[in-house]
Amino acid sequence: MRREASILHLDLDAFFAAVEQRDKPSLRGRPVVVGGVGGRGVVATASYEARAFGARSAMSTAEARRRCPAGTAFLGGRFAAYRATSDVVMALLRELSPLVEPASLDEAYVDLAVTSPAHPGHDLSVEGVTEIGRSLKARIAEATGGVTGSVGIGTSKLMAKIGSDLDKPNGLVVVPPGSELDVLHPLPVTRLGGVGPATAERLHQVGVKTVADLASKSLTDLVALAGRAHGAGLYALARADDERAVVPDREVKSVSHEETFERDLTDLDVLGREIDSMAARVGTRLRAAAYSGRTVTLKLRRYDFTTLTRSQTLPQPTDDARQIAATARRLLADAGTGGGLRLLGVGVSGLSVYAQGDLFSEDDQPVPAETAADEEPSATPEVELPVERRWWPGQDVRHDEFGAGWVWGRGLGRVTVRFEGPLTAPGPVRTLSADDPLLQPADPPDWRTPS
Repeated sequence: MRREASILHLDLDAFFAAVEQRDKPSLRGRPVVVGGVGGRGVVATASYEARAFGARSAMSTAEARRRCPAGTAFLGGRFAAYRATSDVVMALLRELSPLVEPASLDEAYVDLAVTSPAHPGHDLSVEGVTEIGRSLKARIAEATGGVTGSVGIGTSKLMAKIGSDLDKPNGLVVVPPGSELDVLHPLPVTRLGGVGPATAERLHQVGVKTVADLASKSLTDLVALAGRAHGAGLYALARADDERAVVPDREVKSVSHEETFERDLTDLDVLGREIDSMAARVGTRLRAAAYSGRTVTLKLRRYDFTTLTRSQTLPQPTDDARQIAATARRLLADAGTGGGLRLLGVGVSGLSVYAQGDLFSEDDQPVPAETAADEEPSATPEVELPVERRWWPGQDVRHDEFGAGWVWGRGLGRVTVRFEGPLTAPGPVRTLSADDPLLQPADPPDWRTPS
């Protein structure tokens, strides 16, 4: 354990929803839910206003709709907007230290103890790191147009992450050296990484509800309960024993794409076309990152929500979408579609920088690159329109006459747009024909005040 509280963890508050509220002034202070907007969609992020009614991440969108009041905004994700904001935040973190480990778009660890010519060193006293946290939070809010983050600082990754979660939203908690167990032991055991619902249930059955309860168990007991690796990990974490370093370059282990369908699918031809589309996206991302992989994995979720995977390891690594699709199709044929499938995913792992295969095949048609293709919301409009005309709630648009705005609703051949942006007052709402030639998809708006 370090002698100083020198590891910082930043967790941006309700990040996706916060970006939506920043860019859509009419939604500020209102419940906002971001995620899949279809019948089987899943919540990615709920604003704190929506959380007050019980909406939360990983909940079905249908359940969130039942819990939230009328007037709640249910929006598809705009990952280009989230990534742009995340890039600004990560740049601020890299001004603090050369060692920044992003865990996701909205979360990162920073090692404050590392020095370099550009980072001469910090005051690592409790007062010093507290001031670092205050300054960082203020700079993030200013640079992102009001997005807030919670900061935890401690002697390990574990304690920094625990700290960032203790006073959300917009919190700052420094865990002084020597006080780790005082902070950790009263907490529910579910606060520890790796204690999911199944592990928590097994621990509850043996009387373990808090981290202190966990610390009272012997290593032998925990290994018997959770297995050798997991049990040993829980034993160490319950004692605040965490020697993990901040690693700035995390190795990419796999590339995948999955889709949740509006209705259960059984037709192998239809599912095969879905596999071809997903394989094309995976292949594009592999080539863009200069990776290839040997293991193709097919993920299936059946009508009864049981989930299974099937994998095949190839003789040589590949980034060829056709080979990935052909392998996934064989795996699907072996697994079967009995009862119907509600989700299908294709992934490639065992990555390397070497690709084997006919790179110059004459029938290898280029596939257009898609930013965050595995994260973009799938839009199934109520009216059949060309693909480029499929509007989805929250989408950025521009009208040649009315200017910039976002899709508020759709249906019956019409699309409703609220014309506003991050630097405007709440704007007017207009209902247009869904095929209005003056209405076009647009890039995310710039939230920064023009200089």
